Amino acid sequence: MKVLAFSDLHMARNRAADLVAASADADLVIGAGDYCNMRQGLDEAMQMLSGVSAPLVLIPGNAESAEDLGKAVPEGVHVLHGTGMTVDGLRLFGLGYGVPPTPFGDWSCDLTEGEAAELLARCGGADILISHSPPKGHGDVTSQGMAVGSVAVRNAIERIQPRFTFCGHIHDSWGYRGSIGRTRIANLGPKVNWFEVAV
Repeated sequence: MKVLAFSDLHMARNRAADLVAASADADLVIGAGDYCNMRQGLDEAMQMLSGVSAPLVLIPGNAESAEDLGKAVPEGVHVLHGTGMTVDGLRLFGLGYGVPPTPFGDWSCDLTEGEAAELLARCGGADILISHSPPKGHGDVTSQGMAVGSVAVRNAIERIQPRFTFCGHIHDSWGYRGSIGRTRIANLGPKVNWFEVAV
């Protein structure tokens, strides 16, 4: 299966246009959160992605709530947050929000490590884990050199061992590629990222 994945669109119209154009060649499109800015403009962001021509699965970032995203997505788009689904035999599980809580204030949708661990415990297995926040120590380094990823996400990866974990959130680490055990980790960023996933 040819998977197109991205994160942190943040209302970038030209980036959205690139993703929509690329989606014509995709079997599945995955968004790993942060489509708008500070919980503003989500409807507009979804309109920018409305031309995606492949099945579209999204998780919320810390810039939008799961409830707001569920209301804003076009018909047929799937939103995962502490939930999973199967697309053409490919098992997906999604966890949105910032983990651990960000310093950004009341607008940011965040989870504690404990809250994230509870939601991730629902996942018995997945081929792709989609997490807005990266796992601790992988794709999580800020411009100040701090590793601010999630311990709960890392623990879940070690337990589940999905084939891929897609994340975003930490802009300074966009483009990171690494691995935990057999799991390939990708901090995506708002660009066209291609992955071949056998079903």
